[in-house]
Amino acid sequence: MRGADETMIWARVVVGILLSCMAVPAPAVAKCSVGKYLELPVTMVGNNPVVTIQINGRDARFLLDSGAFFSTIAKANAKDYGLPVKDLDNVRLTGIGGETSLGVVNAKEVTIGGYTFRKVDFAVGGSDTGFVGLLGQNLLGTADIEYDLPHAMVRIMKSDDCKTAGLAYWAHDRPYTMLPIKWSEGPKFTVASVTINGKTVDALFDSGARTTIISRTAAKRIGVTPDSPGVREDGYVTGMGQKRVASWRARFEAIDIGGEAIKRPILTIADRLLGDTDMLMGVDFFLTHRIYVDNKYHRMFVTYEGGSLFGLSPRGAVDETGARLELISKAAEPVDAAGFSRRGALFATHGKRREAIADFDRAIAMAPGQADYVYQRARVRIDNDEPLLAAADLDKAITLAPNDARARMARATMRLMADDETSALSDLKAADAALAPTADARLALADQFARAGDFEAALANYQRWLAAHAEDVGRPSAFAGACWARAVLDRELDRALSDCNAALRLRRNTAEYLDSRALVRLRRGELDKALADYDAVLALAPRSAWSLYARSVAARRAGKAAQADADKAAAIAIDPHVAERAKRYRIEP
Repeated sequence: MRGADETMIWARVVVGILLSCMAVPAPAVAKCSVGKYLELPVTMVGNNPVVTIQINGRDARFLLDSGAFFSTIAKANAKDYGLPVKDLDNVRLTGIGGETSLGVVNAKEVTIGGYTFRKVDFAVGGSDTGFVGLLGQNLLGTADIEYDLPHAMVRIMKSDDCKTAGLAYWAHDRPYTMLPIKWSEGPKFTVASVTINGKTVDALFDSGARTTIISRTAAKRIGVTPDSPGVREDGYVTGMGQKRVASWRARFEAIDIGGEAIKRPILTIADRLLGDTDMLMGVDFFLTHRIYVDNKYHRMFVTYEGGSLFGLSPRGAVDETGARLELISKAAEPVDAAGFSRRGALFATHGKRREAIADFDRAIAMAPGQADYVYQRARVRIDNDEPLLAAADLDKAITLAPNDARARMARATMRLMADDETSALSDLKAADAALAPTADARLALADQFARAGDFEAALANYQRWLAAHAEDVGRPSAFAGACWARAVLDRELDRALSDCNAALRLRRNTAEYLDSRALVRLRRGELDKALADYDAVLALAPRSAWSLYARSVAARRAGKAAQADADKAAAIAIDPHVAERAKRYRIEP
């Protein structure tokens, strides 16, 4: 292979594949037919591909998750949709974040893309995703499937007599790649071999993964570890269960996906993946490729459709001779408001905010009474640092849909940033009334109430959320939030301490959680333990003005005047208003 610039996508064998398909005898080609069972629009919400289905006649937004063996709904959402849960004893769901209990519900009717299915089972378990559930392989793998996320669609397909034919029917004279799918008698996962730095790894093509991830074990086999030059820590990845997994970002020499070769990609390494999986080919790949999965003959056909991938922004592509290739097809212009909304969401996901706003403008002009389009534009304007326009959009969205908790909470955030706690609380109370008792959004709502200074409402929402989400990845944050609310309110301090300890068991050495426990211990008069916790916080976050000031209070009560004076002076130097906050919380020497 010839050398190439690192920003250039190569198509080393795709031309050969195309020619071999064109060389199929005419009768065989004539017999091959490809059709569509149903088409389901996809709306991007950040990096999440979301589809709307109906459960017993009620709209439900599901994450499109080709990596889920079964369609799944969180227990709290099952209750909200009136679906009785049958627990399955001694059976567990497993994922990156550990494992959870497993139950099952049966929906009388599920409508997908206009087609209604009777008596559909959903697995129950796992962490909330912010959506009703995951749409998995028991529904996606029933026939062939085409993932066309670059054009905001997924299609359940059918093909006949196509064993030797290529199924990238949209490609015409453009090159495409073909990958054999590893077949198993179990769930129809889409697993294929790819090559990284010349080594073969098995990749699960997983639209539910927010980015492409390679396991630490597979990366080590390739020759890259967290200690390799240039590798940097990248926080954590989460999934099913309450745990999180350490991750790193690393540049590799090359990745070859069925002949589409990309030089010097940047990939995320995770400490552990599910089972024997080497790699998750995430939604970043789906957003830049159109994919036809032939489940009958275990093949996958792929075309590159443009956009940044693996930390690179390709400028073009060449074949193995160096000749330039035209890879990107032109999409048809949307014809209705929903189409402009979906394309706008795609633009927003790709960071093309001006184009996104222009599409939302078109959607709103076509459907001026649709609050969701106005809300979408507001979110992009917030990201585009246009607060006044974003605020006007949120005002309009709430006028159109007063009970939209998302818009209320977004406007409350903006009002809190402007130090308008009174108006923010008005929105938060409206959101509180609108949300279902078990709603996942109650955790974020509790955080907002705490920020606005209403710790009673914050505590009530933390408690509601914890009661409904027994195995969720957000539990450490909720425990810590409840601990902090009780500490500020100066009540139920034994329970507050228990909550903080629960948070720290799940997330050890977290500065925020240690700080909450320190305040509980200060309230309880356990000065030595409070000082020890504040010392631990400041070892992790030495410029925390609040922790310095609170430690000064603990030190003064313990008779350590010199330390108290030094900590107070250091705290005020960082934040001149920190003493006012302490006074509001009734924390004084």
